[in-house]
Amino acid sequence: MNKQTDVGRAVDGTKGSTSKRTYKLISADGHFNEPGDLWTNRVPAAMKDRAPKMQRFEQGDAWVIEGVKDPITFGMNACAGLEPEQMKGWCKFEEMRKGGWDPASRITEMERDSVDAEVLYPTPRLSNAIIANPDKDYHLTMVKAYNDWVSEYVAHAPDRFGGIAILPNRGGPEETVAEIKRVMERPGMRGVVMGCYPNGTLAIQPEDDAVWGELVERKIPLGIHVALTQSMPSAHKAKLPGYGRFFDAPNRMIEMIFDGVFDRFPELDVVFAEVDFGWVPYVKEQIDNNYSRLNPVSDFGLKKLPSHYIERHFHYGYMTDTFGLKNRDYVGAERILWSTDYPHISADYPYSWRTIQASMSGISPEERELILHKNAERLYKF
Repeated sequence: MNKQTDVGRAVDGTKGSTSKRTYKLISADGHFNEPGDLWTNRVPAAMKDRAPKMQRFEQGDAWVIEGVKDPITFGMNACAGLEPEQMKGWCKFEEMRKGGWDPASRITEMERDSVDAEVLYPTPRLSNAIIANPDKDYHLTMVKAYNDWVSEYVAHAPDRFGGIAILPNRGGPEETVAEIKRVMERPGMRGVVMGCYPNGTLAIQPEDDAVWGELVERKIPLGIHVALTQSMPSAHKAKLPGYGRFFDAPNRMIEMIFDGVFDRFPELDVVFAEVDFGWVPYVKEQIDNNYSRLNPVSDFGLKKLPSHYIERHFHYGYMTDTFGLKNRDYVGAERILWSTDYPHISADYPYSWRTIQASMSGISPEERELILHKNAERLYKF
């Protein structure tokens, strides 16, 4: 075991460890490769035929999901550490590393990369298909099955894993609050992710306050992974997927700020996962500029400048953002969280520390510690 990650903790880091762990590197955004029977093994018999399931095709395995036209491949979500020529969309489930669905194997994979802990999100296209399904009963059943599976996974080593629960959104905020209460006290569960607002749309409504209040009371950060959406996933068709992950984030910032969410809930923390942060200084400048010009006639009713809310309430997960690191003073090192994105294609596994050292030249030890582990410790209570 790497000695730099073995200070002040039990040897194996598994469930039942009693010594306090010392963290040097926490990924604020890792992912699962969900097993093909996750839903079919957990939902009532009446919904088994409708549940997401893995199916073998001539090219390999893919998810077959209600409401989704194309088979959803997962090869690019499981290719970290492979040679570039081996990275492809189609693959067979048994060809992948086991850490995506087996927590003991995941710890071995983390140790190889010297990662002490990971905050774990669902595979985006899988979770999007559940989040966007309009059938209220189906939606809630699939969300609960996923959250149960995640909580069992992270309970294997709650000091190494941070489970992220999907927030249901089809049954009203009361149902969302009920799910938070149901799963968030389980070992290793540390945050939530929403795919659209709790009221089930892409516009904030007054009833969503019940959810923000519950999160604040429990000191749970609200996660948005890349973007909010009501669209079903499809096969990748973009010429270069993934280069513009931050496009949606400024819109959600503006919505939450100008709706007064942070005036009503001044302790609410929001984490944008996988959006990087080099864009944040520009957005702050432009929002403040337009606000100052328009507020005298529009009277937006904010208590502070928009940039104040951005500086206090938002955090950003990144994998590669050298420009952002060079301009971190305009964002705040306490708002930035390093992420591996493992086992997706953006990961630098198993050489994350090599990339970190190259990109963080000139950054003070205090700021490095914030970005690499202390911010995640604070937000997710490691």
